[in-house]
Amino acid sequence: MAPLHHPLRRSAFITHSALLLCAAAALSAPGPAHAGLGYDEALRLARERSPALLAQQHALGGAQAQQPAAGTLPDPRLSVGVENLPIGGPDRYTLTRDFMTMQRIAVMQEVPNAPKRAARVAGAQARIDRERTMLAVAELAVKRDAALAWVALYYAQARAAQLAELLRENTLLQDTLDSRIANGKAMPADRTMARQDALMLADRQDDLQRDIAKARASLRRWVGARADEPMDGAPPTIQITPDQTRADMHRHAEIAPYAPMQAMARAEASEADAEQRGDWAWELAYQRRGAQYGDMLSFQLTFDLPWNRDQRQRPQLAAKLKDVERIEAEREDTMRKHREELDAQLAELQALDAQRARLEAQGLPLATERIKLQMASYEAGRSDLGAVLTARRDAVELRLRLLDLDAQRTALRVRLTTLIAE
Repeated sequence: MAPLHHPLRRSAFITHSALLLCAAAALSAPGPAHAGLGYDEALRLARERSPALLAQQHALGGAQAQQPAAGTLPDPRLSVGVENLPIGGPDRYTLTRDFMTMQRIAVMQEVPNAPKRAARVAGAQARIDRERTMLAVAELAVKRDAALAWVALYYAQARAAQLAELLRENTLLQDTLDSRIANGKAMPADRTMARQDALMLADRQDDLQRDIAKARASLRRWVGARADEPMDGAPPTIQITPDQTRADMHRHAEIAPYAPMQAMARAEASEADAEQRGDWAWELAYQRRGAQYGDMLSFQLTFDLPWNRDQRQRPQLAAKLKDVERIEAEREDTMRKHREELDAQLAELQALDAQRARLEAQGLPLATERIKLQMASYEAGRSDLGAVLTARRDAVELRLRLLDLDAQRTALRVRLTTLIAE
C-alpha cells in the first residue's frame, strides 16, 4: 500500500505539512493581497477630516485676526451738548441770547501709555504662538490616534488569520480520525477531543472578530467609511533612538505650550506694571454761541493719577507675577512626569524587543519541533491525540504572542515618535 495514496496517510501528511508551513510563516504577519487603506493614507485622511484640527485652526485664525487690534488706540469719543443754558429770567431756555450759552461738540481720544500698548501687542503675539503650538499638538494627537487605530486593526486581523489557519488544521485532523479509528490506530474519544478543541478555537475566533469590529470602529472615527476597506500593506518600520528621544524631551508636545503661556503671563504682568504710569487723554471742543458773540475752541489734556499704587496697581502686578511662577512650576512638574513616562516606555520597548527576538529565535523552532515529534508519536501509536492538540495549541499561542509583541512594539514606537511638537 503506497503511503501517500492511502486516505489516512495522505490526510496525515497534509496535516503534518500544514503545521510546518504555518510555523514557518509565523515570522511575518499576514496581510490582504489587494490594495486598500494603507498606513500613510489613513494618517492623511485623519488630518484632513479631524474636527479637532479644524477647531484649533479656527482658534489660531481668531488669534491672528485679533492681533492688529492689540496695539491700536481706543476709539475716540464724540460728545455733543449745551453748556450754560439759562433756566430763569427773560432769557430762559434760549440758546443765543446769553453770552455764556454755548452749543458744544467735542472729540476726545484716550491714549494708553506706551509700555501698556507694547505689553498688549506682546500678549496678542503670545496668544498666536500658543494657538499655533496647540495646533501642532493637536496634529500630533490626531496622527498618533489614527496610527494606533490602524495598527490595532492590522494586528487584530493578523491574529484572526493565524487562528483561522489553526481551525483549518483542526478540520484536516478530524478528517483523518475516522480512518484511524476504523484501523484501530485511534480511539473514538479522540474524535470528541478534536471537536472540543474546535469549539474552543471557535470561541477564540469570536473574540478576535469582536476585536476587529472594535478596532475598525475606532479607525472609522478618523477615516470615515474607508475604514471598511481592506488593509493595504504592513505598518512602517519605525526606528527609535533612545538618546535622541531623551534629548528632545524639552520639545515634548504637552510641554511646548508652556513657553507661549509664560509669554502671555509676562505680557499681562507688564501691562499691570504699566498701570502704575497712568494713561492720558486729549479733547478738542468747538462751542457755538449766538450770532452776536464769537464762537470758541477749547483743547484740554487729562491725566490719570495712580496715587494709590500700594493698594491697587502693585497688588495686581504681584498677582500676575505669581501667575508667571505658577506656569513655570507646572511646566517643571509636567516635564518630570513625562520624563518618567518616557523612561518607562523606552524600558518597555527594550523588554519587548528582547522577548520578540527570543521567541523568534528559540520559541518558535522549539514549538515546531515539538509538533513534529508529537505527530510522529501519534502516527506511530505511541501517544494520544491530546498531546498533539496540546502541542498545537501551545504553538498557536506562541504565534499569537508574537503578533501581540509586534502590536505592542509598533504602538510604543508610534507613541514615541509622536511626542515632539514642531
